[in-house]
Amino acid sequence: MKNTIMVIKVSAAGICTFIIERLKIVWPMLSLLILLMLLDYISGLLASKRETLFYPHNNKYGWNSKKGIVGIYKKVGYILTVIVALGTDYVLLYFIQGERNTVFGLLVIIWFVVNELISILENVGRMGVKLPAVIIKTLSELKKDIGNKSE
Repeated sequence: MKNTIMVIKVSAAGICTFIIERLKIVWPMLSLLILLMLLDYISGLLASKRETLFYPHNNKYGWNSKKGIVGIYKKVGYILTVIVALGTDYVLLYFIQGERNTVFGLLVIIWFVVNELISILENVGRMGVKLPAVIIKTLSELKKDIGNKSE
């Protein structure tokens, strides 16, 4: 039994090492995306809790398990989209051009990072924090610019 567990651990470590080595260009941005996804979820929970305190009898505000599950599905969709984009990079650049750079993967990750930043700011705003207009405007313009480049 201990040998089986050791084989599983070593295999998992090997697979993770292989993936990280292949993603060395996008790994910092992918790590940031995962962190922001967690912060967005937590800030959404906190914003919902605050709304429950201020609007205790209004079902429009507060925690909704359906919204929470949909949010988790959305974040899983983000990760799947990143995997598809990185796979596209690998196929196009490795097999066609003989290089291994990332183009689509990094663009998709940046797009999702900007979405998460905007969502976190929206949640913070729902918590009652007055947000600086300049950061909202900058992120909105960045999202628009990235969207125009990806079309």
